[in-house]
Amino acid sequence: MSFEPPPTFITDVPARLDRLRWRAFHWRVAFALGITWVLDGLEVTLAGTLGSALRTSPALHLGDTEVGYSASAYLLGAVAGAILFGHLADRFGRRRLYTVTLLVYLVGTAGSALSWDFASYAFWRMVTGAGIGGEYSAINSAIQEFTPPYLRGRIDLVINGSFWLGALMGGVLASILLAPERFPVDVGWRLAFGLGVLLGAGVLLLRRYVPESPRWLITHGSPAEAERIVSAIEAEVGVPADAPPATTLSLHAARHSSLAAVARSLAVHYRRRAILGIVLMAAQAFCYNAIFFTYALVLTDFYGIPAEQAGWYLFPIALGNFAGPLLLGRLFDTVGRKPMIAGTYVVAGLLLATTGLLFRAGMLDAATQAAAWSITFFVASAAASAAYLTVGECFPLETRALAIALFYALGTFVGGLAGPALFGGLIASGSRSGVAMGYLVGAALMIVAGVVEWAVGVPAERCSLESIAAPLAAGKDPIELA
Repeated sequence: MSFEPPPTFITDVPARLDRLRWRAFHWRVAFALGITWVLDGLEVTLAGTLGSALRTSPALHLGDTEVGYSASAYLLGAVAGAILFGHLADRFGRRRLYTVTLLVYLVGTAGSALSWDFASYAFWRMVTGAGIGGEYSAINSAIQEFTPPYLRGRIDLVINGSFWLGALMGGVLASILLAPERFPVDVGWRLAFGLGVLLGAGVLLLRRYVPESPRWLITHGSPAEAERIVSAIEAEVGVPADAPPATTLSLHAARHSSLAAVARSLAVHYRRRAILGIVLMAAQAFCYNAIFFTYALVLTDFYGIPAEQAGWYLFPIALGNFAGPLLLGRLFDTVGRKPMIAGTYVVAGLLLATTGLLFRAGMLDAATQAAAWSITFFVASAAASAAYLTVGECFPLETRALAIALFYALGTFVGGLAGPALFGGLIASGSRSGVAMGYLVGAALMIVAGVVEWAVGVPAERCSLESIAAPLAAGKDPIELA
């Protein structure tokens, strides 16, 4: 019995997408999909700023350790959701998963608002995390697959940095809704989660206008549909007069790649990139989740800031976090991926270590602590966003969503689940030295990640996705860039 290879076809879809200039269509895609990071920023910030309210809530009455565990439950859900929905996004398409993951998020955050004890609150936070984790994989993939190469770095960084717009929103909501003169304590935190439901519902309407990724379609047996979508985009955007001729790509007409092929691609052909992705994601996850799930407790327990005022201290921190990707993002496309990613990780680690030592020495007050965090995360935010950029663009198209999901999940499991629980216990101990040691651990992880990036990072700036990692359907032997 002879084996007949699948038929091949020639397509110019990727090159036609890459030669387009950034126009209103791209803004629409970026806004409708990138809102995920705003939602995540809102959820994470609410969980942090509501920590003290949850401790005094007559219904929940959580302890410091339970606040940390509920944050870990959110991240555990995000890990599970990322893996499940990441696989489904590669199998059934990016667009089909948009509605499903957003509905999971809406159910989870609505349930959080209605929680009646620690167990129910932790469960609904887990469901919320599952929705957000699933969003990350499908949406990161789609955004990169629509974005022209000359802008992919800065666009991806800014969209990931929009997490901090959600954080600002969460800080404002918490500061308003937790004020005891406005709402009873058991009503304010419920309203805060409820407003997340309203925001998510509005996003459902926006996503009706985002098409399926043509790049996904050409590797899953629908080249004609991909051609139709690209032609419609070109008609709306307009092909530049000086655009180069569209180069072609030869692909096998296979509908799906098996999990074995995906695993072989990640574990064998792209082993160095896999190690790099895990290291980058774990370092930034520990650094961020450890601090931002517990920062309100630091302000209230060590600096005596009332719970209803803790949200205001988030403003300079969130502004620094958003400004980093916004102002530094262009350099990731011009100076290059390796020097910028390695540099931001190492500098962020040094700044975090300095902040931890100043905190331990008692040389900071609430205002200067917030200022130190703001400076540190101006750099760290660009580094963290670049981790998602790296794991998104450095693997074959058929594995992209699952790769993002796996590295997000592994990084979150290693760095994110341990961080909030560890810091919750350290804060409960009342020891400045203990909390500072946690900061130093996070700093060391960031510096190590920067060194690994410099050693094995991928010079992917201004390159097409197919040249960075050929699709599995191309039938070529992968060659890792060094």
